[in-house]
Amino acid sequence: MLIAFHKPYGVLSQFTRESSTQRALADFGFPKNIYPIGRLDADSEGLLLLSDEAALNDRLLNPAKGHERTYWAQVERIPEISEIHKLSKGLVIQGYRTRPCRARILEPQPVVEPRIPPIRVRKSVPDIWIELVLTEGKNRQVRHMTAAIGHPTLRLMRVAIGGFRLNGLTSGKWKEVTETERKLILE
Repeated sequence: MLIAFHKPYGVLSQFTRESSTQRALADFGFPKNIYPIGRLDADSEGLLLLSDEAALNDRLLNPAKGHERTYWAQVERIPEISEIHKLSKGLVIQGYRTRPCRARILEPQPVVEPRIPPIRVRKSVPDIWIELVLTEGKNRQVRHMTAAIGHPTLRLMRVAIGGFRLNGLTSGKWKEVTETERKLILE
């Protein structure tokens, strides 16, 4: 079984709460004996896959397999093309060089449901959405990458894994993946 879940902001990517004030995957009525494939930090949102198929973990997460994950990051200020190019080439963050990726400013800017709680807004500092397509997933990697070029991430969403996109799956909802969708994920 393979499940696509639109993880809301503030939810842990595990079934057990670390405190009584946190929400975890157990709050969403998933079938028994499934587990998350990878993770999203509690302050990130978007597509999280869950499965009872252990082999999918290596197939989807091992950087050597080059499996793509697409993120939208809302960042402070508008990056220069040279800064976007730095993201694409790979950067050194916390002593680690990230793999090359695809990075671009989203044109047109996406219309995204407001986050609860809302992101901080500064009237004198513009923000913009950028897209990063990565084949690795180090802890808080996108946030570290955007900070390294001087554009802190305000909001982060994973919108696709492989060719499968979140399209129409609203925050907090999940669905079993169809055979056609499974092929898109595994491509």
